[in-house]
Amino acid sequence: MINHLMSKTILITGASAGIGEACAHLFAQQGCNLVLTARREEKLSQLAADLQNKHNIEILYKALDVRDNSAVKNLITSLPQDFKQIDVLLNNAGLVLGVEKAHETPEPDVDIMLDTNVKGVLNVIREVVPGMVARKEGHVINISSIAGHEAYPGGSVYCASKHAVDALTKSLRMDIVTTPLRVTAISPGLVDTEFSLVRFKGDARKAEAVYEGLEALVAEDIAEAVLFAASRPAHVQIADMIIFPTQQASATVVHRHTE
Repeated sequence: MINHLMSKTILITGASAGIGEACAHLFAQQGCNLVLTARREEKLSQLAADLQNKHNIEILYKALDVRDNSAVKNLITSLPQDFKQIDVLLNNAGLVLGVEKAHETPEPDVDIMLDTNVKGVLNVIREVVPGMVARKEGHVINISSIAGHEAYPGGSVYCASKHAVDALTKSLRMDIVTTPLRVTAISPGLVDTEFSLVRFKGDARKAEAVYEGLEALVAEDIAEAVLFAASRPAHVQIADMIIFPTQQASATVVHRHTE
């Protein structure tokens, strides 16, 4: 099988844990050079060291909050020459906070979710995609969610943000259809990562309950889907992949074993 990714440069946001970290491992195994970003620089440093010990690749890492447009701009403009050509942009940074009803969601939580999940994605796209268009080569992969296709109670703002990611992904694909660029969304269901721990603001018991009674997806399952999309031949564009654990049928329909 031809390795279409060898020596390509992959920019991953939210790379310090979960799906982003799993993607970094798989892309490294393919011989890709990596630009790793997240807010937690210490975790990025540990990840970069681990990957460089295992693989003969180049890695650059930097703490980044995608909500900060100036910081995003500075990152992209200051990339060393060897990293300036971003071949794959993986917009993975995102989060959910709380399960309140729409009219009861705290304003700070609203701002954090919308600024990270929507404006953060757009901030990075606006800085990276022009270079891809100029080179006539590149792939944007947005980690969305089943919440970008369906709404559910207690997830109003998060669902709104992921519906926005879905619309942004589709619109971007239309905007650049005259170029060879590709745009993909990956839309997972239940994935056992730090996602629910963040949602419940550190309450581990509530977070664990989300995945009880079923075999949830793990980060590596989604990373394999990302790698599949990124490694297709240039004429193949994976538009969207909705991925559930076997015991999930929609955002709200899940079968749980009671034993």
